[in-house]
Amino acid sequence: MPATLFSSLDDYIALPRTSALATSPGGARLVAAVGTLDPDATAWVTNLWAVDPAGELPARRLTRGEKGESTVAFTPDGDLLFVAKRPGKADDDAPAALWLLPREGGEARIVATHPGGFSAVRVKGTTILLVASVLPGAKDLEDDERLRKARKDKKVQAILHDSYPVRFWDQDLGPEAPHLYVADLEALAHAPAGSADTRLELRDLTPDAGTHLQHAEVDLAADGSFVVTTWAVYEARAEQRPSLVHIDVATGERTTLLSEPGWEFEAPAVSPEGSRVALVASTVSTPQRAPEPWLEVLDLATGTRTRLLAGWDNWPGQKEWLPDGSALVMAADNQGRSPLFLVPLDGGNPVRLTDNGAYSDLGVTADAVFALRSTYEHPAEPVRVSLAGVRDPGFVAGTAEVTLLPPPAPRPALPGTLTEVHATGDDGAPVRAWLALPAGAAASSPAPLLLWIHGGPLGSWNAWSWRWNPWLAVARGYAVLLPDPALSTGYGRAFIQRGWGAWGDAPFTDLMAATDAAEARDDVDASRTGAMGGSFGGYMANWVAGHTDRFRAIVTHASLWALDQFGPTTDVSSYWQREMTPEMGKKHSPHRFVGQIRTPMLVIHGDRDYRVPIGEGLRLWYELLSKSGLPAGPGGESPHRFLYFPNENHWILSPQHAKVWYEVVFAFLAEHVLGEEATARPELLG
Repeated sequence: MPATLFSSLDDYIALPRTSALATSPGGARLVAAVGTLDPDATAWVTNLWAVDPAGELPARRLTRGEKGESTVAFTPDGDLLFVAKRPGKADDDAPAALWLLPREGGEARIVATHPGGFSAVRVKGTTILLVASVLPGAKDLEDDERLRKARKDKKVQAILHDSYPVRFWDQDLGPEAPHLYVADLEALAHAPAGSADTRLELRDLTPDAGTHLQHAEVDLAADGSFVVTTWAVYEARAEQRPSLVHIDVATGERTTLLSEPGWEFEAPAVSPEGSRVALVASTVSTPQRAPEPWLEVLDLATGTRTRLLAGWDNWPGQKEWLPDGSALVMAADNQGRSPLFLVPLDGGNPVRLTDNGAYSDLGVTADAVFALRSTYEHPAEPVRVSLAGVRDPGFVAGTAEVTLLPPPAPRPALPGTLTEVHATGDDGAPVRAWLALPAGAAASSPAPLLLWIHGGPLGSWNAWSWRWNPWLAVARGYAVLLPDPALSTGYGRAFIQRGWGAWGDAPFTDLMAATDAAEARDDVDASRTGAMGGSFGGYMANWVAGHTDRFRAIVTHASLWALDQFGPTTDVSSYWQREMTPEMGKKHSPHRFVGQIRTPMLVIHGDRDYRVPIGEGLRLWYELLSKSGLPAGPGGESPHRFLYFPNENHWILSPQHAKVWYEVVFAFLAEHVLGEEATARPELLG
């Protein structure tokens, strides 16, 4: 097989990674966030690159901060605002500040600081909206800084909670909590000539926020006069649900727009003229019923709610208004892709604009959509999608003109090809999957098969993944199967309902049906197979291990093992408990079938994983050695392995740890699937 950048893990982790795209008003400027390795190859640093919206000039690097930049916004004049840590000699741990880089070039300068740093910025009209965290009891910014210094100096890390949750993914929540701040952009425009140190005056728009703005979704009206944001409503028994509130920028007056028991209101997007809000309304799930989100528009003057896409079966996705407010553009999961749709406001079906690819980071102008597009054939890259003629009666769905803009990094050459596999579930439902095949796979030289199971469980294999990249396995000769079983998005609401509360039923049989279809191909070797998955995919890997011996090896990453243990200890237990009844946990918990596991398993877990706590991995490891069909021998030897990361979370984010992850996975698979001699890694042994 010819060597590619996927043949070497060092070459792979050094590949630049485009992760975000921001579009200026009118589309005159595009800025992409691109991650590259630092000089020591121990971290990825994200810097900003200019992308030519006309597609004529090569991408150009704008920033070179050692700690990177994030959270980009444009002023009406096209100047660039971003959040970054630029520590000086006096303080190497300074909080993230707000920086301004003039459109005409020159040096970036700090225009606002906050003791808690900034996590988000938006600009509309002359209003700058910022999100920053404040310690409880702080009277003002000076007091907040004093309290922070006192905690730091006395090495106090304790947090006293009065609400739930207390953790999220890999973050300990509290004691600080997010507030919304506003500032007047005119202060910069009217600054005296040569006043490079002019700072914005911040005004706390939500001094009583408490924890109600944790992970809030916020939008700012086009004229900067008001904010619409999610606002957590706390209920009995540690439950909470998002409501929507309107906050007047001038007065700070807060008005509840939508709040109703049994419903969640999220993802607000204010219309260009400021009279409407597009949002996602969803029923709160129950043990018997999956959530049912739909797209709707709220009239701010009358309170009238209009449901959109009434006859559309899939879930809504990321959306943006057209500049004239006549329709929405939306990216949504659909059949293993996430194309763009034009959404009418009369409730009718959407018009599909694009064919292949998964689109994100939408920036909509009068005549085009700028976005990032990826597939399993290439990483995210900037594109322009023409809106010309898409409303004409003769427009053919999926044929909008898509132009690839010069990207910050070229596409890497792949070590194989991508195709699709189709199967039928036990109940007759169609099941589809991507299949990545190595170059040279043929009937005369069939490739061993790796089943990769996605997480979520509400998700889809439809976009390039740097963390779970099939081409690394393909470069080592494997055919990689990426199926979307029951619970996957993009195949209709009934497809999700098939697996709701019954994870070990249709999701499992769908995976086996897709595997059967792949193994029926003459370029796939059905006698050499492995399976792997992470998060919910790890749950399924554990379930597979206890219910079939067809695979030679199974890799389970950040996986759910004992549902009665996972349910109360995960970071947002209130969500999972809506589905996990005691009966569901008993019937569908993989740990009950440990005695039937006769397949070597590689267990991987990070200690800072709060979504799937480390207890799942520790218990799985112990029970594999003590109770499985392949228990530890008299000297403690076992075919199972446990790869433990003390400082990683649900994801393995350090470049060198990512390299170790792949090295250990591929060595384990080579030993058990390919029959090769085990590779020793003495520096990893405890």
